[in-house]
Amino acid sequence: MADKGGQRKFENPILLPGRRKIVTLVDAGDYIANLPKKEADLPKWQAAIGALMVVVEHGGPTMFARIGVMRALNRGHVREFNASRKDTHWGKAKLKRDQ
Repeated sequence: MADKGGQRKFENPILLPGRRKIVTLVDAGDYIANLPKKEADLPKWQAAIGALMVVVEHGGPTMFARIGVMRALNRGHVREFNASRKDTHWGKAKLKRDQ
């Protein structure tokens, strides 16, 4: 069974603006507790709080809590498709039978 408790560390720390890091589950809880009430009541933060509580209380994978916090932190960011990065490898290589 996985370890329980808030002293468990994330596999990869969560980087915050201003060179701060969230390293443990307790750090994540402290960060969320210090949010303004209006922001903490947003659905994304409520989901992050729920995931954090499940991981701490039931010993689930820390990745669940990390995903919840990352989604809440990046809730306003919209990913855009960059067509210049698309690799079109088909049509370039010739098969031996076609030579």
